Amino acid sequence: MIVEYTRYKIDSERQGQFIADFENAAPSLVASEHCLTYELAQCTEDTSCFILRLEWDSEEGHPKGFRSSAEFKSFFAHVRPYVNDIEEMRHNQLSRVTGRKEHSIVK
Repeated sequence: MIVEYTRYKIDSERQGQFIADFENAAPSLVASEHCLTYELAQCTEDTSCFILRLEWDSEEGHPKGFRSSAEFKSFFAHVRPYVNDIEEMRHNQLSRVTGRKEHSIVK
């Protein structure tokens, strides 16, 4: 599995449209056999900063699998206006230091 982090800097006037465009692009990620999960987070200290985190099935799953698919064409149609707002895009391999707490919802 490969984890991709893409950092965006989006001015306040465009943030609502940015989030809406990623909501519209999300079905393409869901449809991709290579994308395992995704999330878009907004920084609380500097609200112009966003991080898109994606988990891909393999090192080749993103650049060769997803980017050559019909799902990518649809995804990119929504996010193309923000390409120049990318500050960093990196693919990472997880180390053995991982963990996740399961949270239960109290009703």
